[in-house]
Amino acid sequence: MQLYALGLNHHTAPLAIRERVAFGQGCLNRALHELADGQAVLEAAILSTCNRTEIYFAGEEPRHAADWLARFHSLPLGEISPYLYSHPEREAVRHVFRVASGLDSMVLGEPQILGQVKNAARQAEEAGTLGVLLHRLFQSTFSVAKEVRSTTAIGANIVSMAAAAVRLAERIFGQINNLCILFIGAGEMIELCTAHFAGGNPRAIAIANRTEGRAQALAGRFNARTMKISAIGEALPEFDVVVSCTASPLPIVGLGMAERAVRARRHRPIVMVDLAVPRDVEPEVGELDDVFLYTIDDLAQLVESGLESRQQAIVEAEGIIDTRVNGFLHWLHTRDVVPVIRTLRQHAEAMRATEMERALKLLARGSDPCKVLEALSHGITNKLIHGPTRYLNQAEGEHLAEAGELVRHLFELPDSDS
Repeated sequence: MQLYALGLNHHTAPLAIRERVAFGQGCLNRALHELADGQAVLEAAILSTCNRTEIYFAGEEPRHAADWLARFHSLPLGEISPYLYSHPEREAVRHVFRVASGLDSMVLGEPQILGQVKNAARQAEEAGTLGVLLHRLFQSTFSVAKEVRSTTAIGANIVSMAAAAVRLAERIFGQINNLCILFIGAGEMIELCTAHFAGGNPRAIAIANRTEGRAQALAGRFNARTMKISAIGEALPEFDVVVSCTASPLPIVGLGMAERAVRARRHRPIVMVDLAVPRDVEPEVGELDDVFLYTIDDLAQLVESGLESRQQAIVEAEGIIDTRVNGFLHWLHTRDVVPVIRTLRQHAEAMRATEMERALKLLARGSDPCKVLEALSHGITNKLIHGPTRYLNQAEGEHLAEAGELVRHLFELPDSDS
């Protein structure tokens, strides 16, 4: 059984592909149970975000997971295989360490991904697919991410997706303080975006969400009003900026809805920022003259400028990760020899017990204690070196020198000429 990471992300696949293999929260439990079948895949966790869909699993080979991913989403494997990457063991460990540390994110060092990785581990644990191997992997991952963030400047002066969304709105409207803004959803990303936009003192904020309680909790923090998802079509003309990030499998804002809103606004522009995967806004909406539609991939272009200033932090973070990868692999490989160590100890204990029993019988018969101790030590020594001696005597030809060096190393013997 080996450890693998398989998936696709914003480096390898466009948004149109990523949204087709995204996992909604409602189907993750079922997906994990289907994937971890106890045969080809023994342990599994799924990380599905706006930028990536990745499967971390312990199994025999990655082909099964790739086939399953395509089958689960009712896609031909050929449509997604050009975008998939598969990392075995060392590269899989290194990959998840880099992901959680923010080194593989669309926005370098962004902090949200660590929470998303933790959520993926929690969901796998709840589904019963997080075994000893993946549990240790994720615990190590969280430790690495904490070390990277606390000892390097990887997250310094970060330009977040939320800040990028504000910047896009400012490009079209200038100031934020005279705008009406609608947020669709009430998750972590929407919460961050709301906080960033609220800092510009907009004229009005509204939050639409399927769960009224979450919408009200968020609205209460920013003096916003709430509305039902079903009311968006009627209210859309009121808003200058729409920011959406939900887990809806179907678009919430369609072309017809956007066209009616533009007409009602008398062609005053609307900025729509769609951070969802799958998309909340139909792509055709972006073709309207008065709608400025931006996807999560578009926002990535705004965060490249700070990359150079963080190069030293990247070098430091990669060094930490390389060291911790070696540590995890040492633990992983040590697990393979644990049964051998246990058997060796049991074998040695059996030899000791046998010789001890023989010595006690001799003492009970009145034998000289010194001679008994001498016989005890010789007996243990002879049994201890019996196996290595036979191994050396059976070695032939070119393997003889190799066998000698192995025994010398195992028993920490001095060189022959010393």
